Amino acid sequence: MKTAAPAQTKAAPNQAATATGRGRPYRGVRMRKWGKWVAEIREPNKRSRIWLGSYATAVAAARAYDTAVFHLRGRSARLNFPDEIEADGADLDAEPLPAAAIRKKAMEVGARVDAAQTELVLNHHQSKNKNPDLNLRPSPETSDED
Repeated sequence: MKTAAPAQTKAAPNQAATATGRGRPYRGVRMRKWGKWVAEIREPNKRSRIWLGSYATAVAAARAYDTAVFHLRGRSARLNFPDEIEADGADLDAEPLPAAAIRKKAMEVGARVDAAQTELVLNHHQSKNKNPDLNLRPSPETSDED
Protein backbone atom coordinates (compact mmCIF):
# COMPACT_ATOMS: atom_id res chain seq x y z
CA MET A 1 0.00 0.00 0.00
CA LYS A 2 1.36 3.40 -0.96
CA THR A 3 1.27 6.23 1.53
CA ALA A 4 0.78 9.80 0.53
CA ALA A 5 3.66 12.19 0.96
CA PRO A 6 3.18 14.83 3.65
CA ALA A 7 1.75 18.09 2.41
CA GLN A 8 4.28 20.80 1.72
CA THR A 9 3.79 24.52 2.04
CA LYS A 10 3.71 26.70 -1.04
CA ALA A 11 6.95 28.45 -0.05
CA ALA A 12 9.09 25.29 -0.07
CA PRO A 13 9.07 24.65 -3.86
CA ASN A 14 9.71 28.32 -4.60
CA GLN A 15 12.69 28.49 -2.27
CA ALA A 16 14.12 25.31 -3.75
CA ALA A 17 13.53 26.60 -7.27
CA THR A 18 15.33 29.84 -6.48
CA ALA A 19 18.29 28.03 -4.94
CA THR A 20 18.78 25.75 -7.95
CA GLY A 21 18.06 28.44 -10.55
CA ARG A 22 15.27 26.36 -12.09
CA GLY A 23 11.53 26.23 -11.67
CA ARG A 24 9.18 29.07 -10.83
CA PRO A 25 10.41 31.39 -8.12
CA TYR A 26 7.31 33.62 -8.40
CA ARG A 27 3.64 33.07 -9.05
CA GLY A 28 2.70 33.49 -12.74
CA VAL A 29 6.34 33.54 -13.88
CA ARG A 30 8.43 30.97 -15.72
CA MET A 31 11.81 30.88 -17.37
CA ARG A 32 12.35 30.14 -21.05
CA LYS A 33 15.09 27.73 -22.13
CA TRP A 34 17.24 30.62 -23.28
CA GLY A 35 17.04 32.50 -19.97
CA LYS A 36 14.25 35.05 -20.49
CA TRP A 37 11.55 35.30 -17.85
CA VAL A 38 7.93 35.41 -19.02
CA ALA A 39 4.66 36.20 -17.27
CA GLU A 40 1.10 35.27 -18.13
CA ILE A 41 -2.19 34.96 -16.29
CA ARG A 42 -5.42 33.10 -16.90
CA GLU A 43 -8.54 35.22 -17.26
CA PRO A 44 -11.21 34.50 -14.64
CA ASN A 45 -13.93 32.11 -15.82
CA LYS A 46 -12.21 31.63 -19.18
CA ARG A 47 -9.66 29.25 -20.63
CA SER A 48 -7.74 32.03 -22.33
CA ARG A 49 -4.57 33.59 -20.99
CA ILE A 50 -3.35 37.16 -20.98
CA TRP A 51 0.27 37.39 -22.15
CA LEU A 52 2.13 39.84 -19.89
CA GLY A 53 5.48 39.90 -21.64
CA SER A 54 9.04 38.66 -21.63
CA TYR A 55 11.62 40.16 -19.26
CA ALA A 56 15.32 39.91 -18.41
CA THR A 57 14.64 39.42 -14.68
CA ALA A 58 12.23 37.28 -12.71
CA VAL A 59 11.37 40.23 -10.47
CA ALA A 60 10.15 42.30 -13.44
CA ALA A 61 7.98 39.43 -14.67
CA ALA A 62 6.59 38.95 -11.15
CA ARG A 63 5.72 42.65 -10.84
CA ALA A 64 3.94 42.51 -14.21
CA TYR A 65 1.97 39.51 -12.97
CA ASP A 66 1.12 41.30 -9.71
CA THR A 67 -0.23 44.29 -11.60
CA ALA A 68 -2.43 42.10 -13.80
CA VAL A 69 -3.77 39.88 -11.01
CA PHE A 70 -4.50 42.93 -8.87
CA HIS A 71 -6.61 44.47 -11.65
CA LEU A 72 -8.37 41.16 -12.32
CA ARG A 73 -9.09 40.02 -8.76
CA GLY A 74 -8.78 43.13 -6.62
CA ARG A 75 -7.48 43.26 -3.08
CA SER A 76 -8.09 39.54 -2.54
CA ALA A 77 -5.41 38.63 -5.12
CA ARG A 78 -2.39 36.59 -4.03
CA LEU A 79 0.59 38.73 -4.95
CA ASN A 80 4.32 38.13 -5.17
CA PHE A 81 5.09 41.59 -3.74
CA PRO A 82 2.02 42.71 -1.74
CA ASP A 83 3.74 45.77 -0.28
CA GLU A 84 4.65 47.22 -3.66
CA ILE A 85 1.28 47.02 -5.44
CA GLU A 86 -0.24 49.85 -3.39
CA ALA A 87 2.52 52.18 -4.58
CA ASP A 88 1.18 51.87 -8.13
CA GLY A 89 -2.06 53.53 -7.02
CA ALA A 90 -4.50 51.27 -8.85
CA ASP A 91 -8.10 52.51 -8.81
CA LEU A 92 -10.33 49.59 -7.83
CA ASP A 93 -13.54 51.62 -7.84
CA ALA A 94 -13.42 52.01 -11.62
CA GLU A 95 -15.06 49.53 -13.97
CA PRO A 96 -13.19 46.29 -14.69
CA LEU A 97 -10.52 46.71 -17.33
CA PRO A 98 -10.49 44.71 -20.57
CA ALA A 99 -7.67 42.22 -21.14
CA ALA A 100 -5.80 44.57 -23.49
CA ALA A 101 -5.72 47.37 -20.90
CA ILE A 102 -4.54 44.97 -18.19
CA ARG A 103 -1.82 43.68 -20.50
CA LYS A 104 -0.70 47.23 -21.27
CA LYS A 105 -0.53 48.26 -17.59
CA ALA A 106 1.30 45.08 -16.62
CA MET A 107 3.82 45.44 -19.44
CA GLU A 108 4.50 49.06 -18.45
CA VAL A 109 5.23 48.07 -14.86
CA GLY A 110 7.32 45.09 -15.95
CA ALA A 111 9.37 47.18 -18.38
CA ARG A 112 9.97 49.86 -15.73
CA VAL A 113 11.13 47.28 -13.16
CA ASP A 114 13.18 45.42 -15.78
CA ALA A 115 15.02 48.62 -16.72
CA ALA A 116 15.73 49.40 -13.07
CA GLN A 117 16.91 45.84 -12.34
CA THR A 118 19.12 45.77 -15.44
CA GLU A 119 20.63 49.14 -14.51
CA LEU A 120 21.44 47.83 -11.02
CA VAL A 121 23.18 44.81 -12.48
CA LEU A 122 25.16 46.92 -14.96
CA ASN A 123 26.20 49.40 -12.27
CA HIS A 124 27.28 46.54 -10.03
CA HIS A 125 29.45 45.04 -12.78
CA GLN A 126 30.97 48.41 -13.66
CA SER A 127 31.83 49.17 -10.04
CA LYS A 128 33.44 45.73 -9.67
CA ASN A 129 35.69 46.36 -12.67
CA LYS A 130 38.18 48.87 -11.26
CA ASN A 131 40.84 48.02 -13.86
CA PRO A 132 41.26 50.86 -16.38
CA ASP A 133 41.27 50.12 -20.09
CA LEU A 134 44.95 50.33 -20.98
CA ASN A 135 44.16 50.66 -24.69
CA LEU A 136 42.62 54.10 -24.25
CA ARG A 137 44.75 57.24 -24.48
CA PRO A 138 44.36 59.56 -21.51
CA SER A 139 42.74 62.88 -22.15
CA PRO A 140 43.97 66.09 -20.47
CA GLU A 141 40.88 66.07 -18.21
CA THR A 142 41.43 62.52 -16.98
CA SER A 143 45.21 62.42 -16.75
CA ASP A 144 46.81 62.23 -13.33
CA GLU A 145 48.22 65.50 -12.07
CA ASP A 146 51.14 64.72 -9.77
